[in-house]
Amino acid sequence: MRYVQLRAFHNVAVHGGFSRAAEELRLTQPAISDQVRKLEEEYDVLLFNRHKKQVTLTQQGERLLEITRRLFDNESQALELLSESRALRSGALRIMADSAHHLLHILARFRTRHPGVKITVRAGNTETVLSALHAYEADIGVLGDRPDTRDIETVALNTTPIVAFVAKTDPLAARPALTIRDLADLPLVFREEGSKTRRKLEDAARSAGVALSPAIVAEGREAVREIVASGAGVGFVSAAEFGADARLVALPIKGACDLSMEESLVCLRDRRGGKLVNAFFDCALSEAAAQPSAASSARRTRATVPSTS
Repeated sequence: MRYVQLRAFHNVAVHGGFSRAAEELRLTQPAISDQVRKLEEEYDVLLFNRHKKQVTLTQQGERLLEITRRLFDNESQALELLSESRALRSGALRIMADSAHHLLHILARFRTRHPGVKITVRAGNTETVLSALHAYEADIGVLGDRPDTRDIETVALNTTPIVAFVAKTDPLAARPALTIRDLADLPLVFREEGSKTRRKLEDAARSAGVALSPAIVAEGREAVREIVASGAGVGFVSAAEFGADARLVALPIKGACDLSMEESLVCLRDRRGGKLVNAFFDCALSEAAAQPSAASSARRTRATVPSTS
């Protein structure tokens, strides 16, 4: 087994094809195909299903990809360590957040300190954020709760209650609040499965003996916002993320226990030592310390995700 063969396999798997892998590695497509073919022949294993121009991983290929993700991530961290000043001048940082709102001040501070670093921010719910971290597709995540796992390290950002919101033209907008029992009779607009906001709301309702059934399920916070603004139902969001929208009115939810979101900055524990990840966490801690209301809640915790194997 040669390094170049594993590198070729990894890039084909990650980029979804031989031509894209060739572009990434600046090699020819036949060279990439030859390296993967030799790896398969040497160990008498099929790593890719090849059908016309479509390439998909076999079961063995998926298992090998789990290993090569760690292998090449460790290689990346080694290079980062050996050239740390360059990483902080011109590296790349990938963030996946359930809401970018909680990152705004941290991003501003980080950009001031490290203006040459390229940052990408993608949206996702709790499940997709954790999945991206474990697949090494994101360096840092933002979650609506602190995961009770030991392979994740966190910094608490803030804690805010979950509120309902309706269109300004909705008759419910005139009410001072809604109760958890009121929700059972209203047209609810929920986010997709995997949303921590949705899970918290359903758990609170279940504890109160109330069954909630959404009238509409939409993927993403912005989709929910637009649907509710049209007058189609009642949406839910943490108070910190409600923002300013003249079309909408926020309503507190009464009669529910533990209906709050604790937003946290998270990363895999074994990636906490990376220069860019460490620099971003330092900015988060500095930002929290600069905010009197948040200083007491800024803290690091370590924990370990149970094995799923």
